[in-house]
Amino acid sequence: MNMTRLVSPYTLLIAVCLLLYVLLYEYISEPSIWFISKERTWSMWLEPFDSPSNVDLNTNTTKTTAGENYTAITSKDKSKSMTPQQITLKITGKQNNRTSDQPRFRTYPTDQPSVEQRETLMFPLKKDNLNQYPNWDFEDVYIRDKLPRNTICPQSLVHSEDQSFKKAFIPDIQLYLHRKLLNVKEWNRLAHFNNPFGFMGYTNYTEIKEVVDLIPEPKEPLLSLGKRGCIRCAVVATGGILNGSRMGKEIDSHDYVFRMNGAVTKGYEEDVGNRTSVYVHSAHAIVQSPLIFQKCGYKEAPHDEGIKYVLIPEGNRDFRWLQGLFGKKPVVKGEYKNKLPWLYYSGQFDKKRFYVLHPDFLRYIRNRFLRSKALKASLWSIFRPTNGAFTLFLALHTCDEVDAYGFITENHHKYPNYYFDKQSDTKVIFYANHDYSLEIKTWKKLNDTKIIRLYQRI
Repeated sequence: MNMTRLVSPYTLLIAVCLLLYVLLYEYISEPSIWFISKERTWSMWLEPFDSPSNVDLNTNTTKTTAGENYTAITSKDKSKSMTPQQITLKITGKQNNRTSDQPRFRTYPTDQPSVEQRETLMFPLKKDNLNQYPNWDFEDVYIRDKLPRNTICPQSLVHSEDQSFKKAFIPDIQLYLHRKLLNVKEWNRLAHFNNPFGFMGYTNYTEIKEVVDLIPEPKEPLLSLGKRGCIRCAVVATGGILNGSRMGKEIDSHDYVFRMNGAVTKGYEEDVGNRTSVYVHSAHAIVQSPLIFQKCGYKEAPHDEGIKYVLIPEGNRDFRWLQGLFGKKPVVKGEYKNKLPWLYYSGQFDKKRFYVLHPDFLRYIRNRFLRSKALKASLWSIFRPTNGAFTLFLALHTCDEVDAYGFITENHHKYPNYYFDKQSDTKVIFYANHDYSLEIKTWKKLNDTKIIRLYQRI
């Protein structure tokens, strides 16, 4: 009896506290300045698979709870709540060399001057401590564009009746990173994903934040509507299948032409055309391509009048590149130290025509269309889709009709590695950081379901 008398008051106190927490939950949960949504299940283009489903799709407002192990974000109109909370995050991947009491958070001033609170900046996760890709409960959470592209084209690919594509495709996914889309809370979310899909392993929030603050919010869409009401695009990769194809005139007939990496055109106009409307690249690609392909006559990145440039932020070097580019000053450190980035755009760099892909968009492409078995292997952290893949999916989200040329196909062994290879016996090398077999299957299925028209030379 004495033990019961001692326990009962404490039990009652705990019960009262829990009741108050439940009743006041809406007023103490943490707000966000962005609309972020989560699908009930993941949809993969080739092999559907399930994901935790702990979000009601009928509401835009979700809560941050340790119980659900999910980083959910309340909508902007709930911003009266000011209390920050630490979140328990569930991981299904295996970890090495980590103790249970290792600190994960430190306090950091909020980026919102009007909100008097302190955010908690998460300590960096280390890729080396994970022997396969960590599957977070919020893996399939992506920022949505509040002003997405609307199409009036009746035959637009967004109207596809293919059920697997409709389930995987997010037409209003946030495509671009800019100054309004990064604060400590958003950094913490993205810090759970390796680059280029997030900021895992990045140790300097302030450095990245200062660079992102230089990126203006796009004031105009990547592509303007054509006279026909439909935007028709050609995406041109560098595959040897285009060697001798005589597709140049057809390619140039499109409203817009996307190219990437070593976009050699001089001397190959008959096969690949000579127009470039959008050039997609990383810092590495724009610096190294002229060196790698100089023997093919490639001296500099495309610089057509009015061209749009799109950067894939692969890592720290890309953010340092952006810092020099937008600040018009030499790169301060790293492998491109003292380089002058704006010179690589041959006078065509314009902030209004320069876009940086958002890590969420890159992760969405990998998760829903190109999720490789390589993510379960020890080299998981180096895997990512090719620049050509990112470019093709960018076109799928900005064009109504997409024709793909020079992408790897099942009959790739018949052709040289690149269309500009002088020797016809050079073959495609399947590097470990890309899953070419998966891309072959994906491009074929996109073609077979009439999402794209893939040049296969058959």
